[in-house]
Amino acid sequence: QVQLVESGGGLVQPGGSLRLSCAASGNIFSIYAMAWYRQAPGKQRELVATITSAGSTNYVDSVKGRFTISRDNAKNTVYLQMNSLKPEDTAVYYCNADVLSSGFLRSEYWGQGTQVTVSS
Repeated sequence: QVQLVESGGGLVQPGGSLRLSCAASGNIFSIYAMAWYRQAPGKQRELVATITSAGSTNYVDSVKGRFTISRDNAKNTVYLQMNSLKPEDTAVYYCNADVLSSGFLRSEYWGQGTQVTVSS
């Protein structure tokens, strides 16, 4: 089994910054892509950013130039640096990981979510 534990959410004023972290632990042989999703009240979960094991990244248009996804493969951790935050960025943020475990079992895992609120 694999666990993803997120941290770093909170309340921030518009224009401010937050850094989210998500650490994976457990039965991990290798982690392929990692990603951040978000879900605002009354809306569907939205893919925010992805990063491959080699470090290639992709972003939803609404966060390009403001958010940066990165990862530390030695620590099995993915980060999301969020700058110039807007009220519309308010949501619960979830990390996601595509994990290869022992026995060549490959599964997708989710974190528990961390609340980000952008408000004055």
